[in-house]
Amino acid sequence: MTGYLGSYATLGLLLLAGVLFLVVAFTANRVLRPARPADPPGKRASYECGLDPVGGDWAQMQIRYYVYAYLYVLFAVEAVFLFPWAVVFDRPGFGMVTVVEMAIFVGVLALGLLYAWRRNILRWT
Repeated sequence: MTGYLGSYATLGLLLLAGVLFLVVAFTANRVLRPARPADPPGKRASYECGLDPVGGDWAQMQIRYYVYAYLYVLFAVEAVFLFPWAVVFDRPGFGMVTVVEMAIFVGVLALGLLYAWRRNILRWT
C-alpha cells in the first residue's frame, strides 16, 4: 500500500486483525468451556503457600517499605543519568561545564542520602 493513505490503511488492517483475534478467542472460550463449571468446596477460599490462611484479610504496611522503594528508584535514576554523562564527557566542548553540572547533581543526591542516613531511615528493623 503506497501513497498518502497507505500507512493509515495498514494501521486500520492491523487494528481490524487485532479486534478479530479477540472476538475469535472469546467466542472459542465461550463455545469450549463447560456449561456448568464445578464449584468444589473451598474453591473460593484464600490460598497462601499451601497453608490455611491465618487472620483477616487486612494487613497494614509500614511506610518504611515505600521509602526503600523510593530510594531505589532515586538511585536507579541517578545511574541512568550518569551513564550518558560518562559517554559524552570526553567529547570536545563538554569539559568543565559537565563536571560542575554532574557534581551539583550528585551533591543533591548525596544530601538526600545523608538526610536519610541521619534520620535512620536506612536502618532495617
